[in-house]
Amino acid sequence: MSDQTAIAVVGGGIAGLAFALALHQRGMACDVYEGVADVKELGVGITLLPHAMEELTALGLLPQLEAVGIENRESVFFNRFGQRVYAEARGRHAGYAVPELGIHRGKLHRILFEAALQRLGPQRVHTGFRCQAIEQDDEGVTLYFADNAQGPVAPVRAAWVVACDGVNSAIRKHFYPDDQVCFAGINTWRGTTVHKPILGGKSYIRVGSIDTGKMVIYPIVDDVDGQGNQLINWVAEIRDSEARMNDWNRPGRIEDFLPTFADWRFDWLDVPALIGSAGQVFEYPMVDKDALPRWSFERVTLMGDAAHPMYPRGSNGSAQALIDARTLADAIAAGRQAGGDLREALQRYQAARLPATARVVQTNRTLPPDFIIMKADELSGGQPFANIDDLISQDELRAISDNYKQIAGFALKA
Repeated sequence: MSDQTAIAVVGGGIAGLAFALALHQRGMACDVYEGVADVKELGVGITLLPHAMEELTALGLLPQLEAVGIENRESVFFNRFGQRVYAEARGRHAGYAVPELGIHRGKLHRILFEAALQRLGPQRVHTGFRCQAIEQDDEGVTLYFADNAQGPVAPVRAAWVVACDGVNSAIRKHFYPDDQVCFAGINTWRGTTVHKPILGGKSYIRVGSIDTGKMVIYPIVDDVDGQGNQLINWVAEIRDSEARMNDWNRPGRIEDFLPTFADWRFDWLDVPALIGSAGQVFEYPMVDKDALPRWSFERVTLMGDAAHPMYPRGSNGSAQALIDARTLADAIAAGRQAGGDLREALQRYQAARLPATARVVQTNRTLPPDFIIMKADELSGGQPFANIDDLISQDELRAISDNYKQIAGFALKA
């Protein structure tokens, strides 16, 4: 067994790497243990909202992110007939100090990973360490890992452990052995398609609602082929109370969901053609978990998706994880400076973040941003409308959007 490290970060995803960088920025060391042996640029798209970008900018990563992402100019909502319901400016165009970016999730992860290697040093970033179990005692925590390609992995001792090991967290399972994901019958399919810019190439687009089929569409790579086309990220969402839960990261079959969108041909986009031209399609279930009564247990605490997995609506999971990371790093730094026990820091972090994220989890279930379209469908009886202003005012729709921003933590400050 190796010598005891001060702080072990279990999981080298967005939450774990951001937390490690935040600790380093505050003059504190940690070791990161990532389950994947070879970090590659995997996944599809992600949107970095202003509160996420504020955290990443504070970590000194804004130039790298802007270099590979696309700045969103607007967010636009359409019904399933392709009629515009509502639009609003986003990021800097809405008055924020930072941009809102669409980016390939793998590129975001690569930027965080390379920053951790450079700043912490490669000796503190351990890959191929998939945590399976922990034991806690008065002096510290023992982490047990699965064997990797090099053979058996020795247990690690740490004084403090922060679990950033995702929605299927082994550490969360240790404290909550009966823990289960919540599935409400919504499955999703995600893909990327090389396509000409849509609506000018800087729009985050939502079309339809989960009751009748929903698409989320936005660009993540500009001029991907040297011919002016973009790499378009899209997500198809369908609710079916009889559906079984999709697998994670399994290649998806277009025929399983394309019929829902077969007639979605608008004067501004042919949705079936967008789906049919995808380079790759993956299927995912839309799941979250009920809020926990506590995250912090003596020397161990939870962070990010290990603490509060939420529906991927409103692009908020990554933002909340980044806020977690900064909040805990601040609490630990203050605790160290005051000479207090870090148990108190873990409790302060929990008190600050658990209620806030619980509200976001619940709001993503009940009043997500696409409630704007659901409201329009309700008022129009699910039919095309002559003029949206005859049904509901733009101010009323803006209030729905502003309410979500307030709960999620990125309302524009006066």
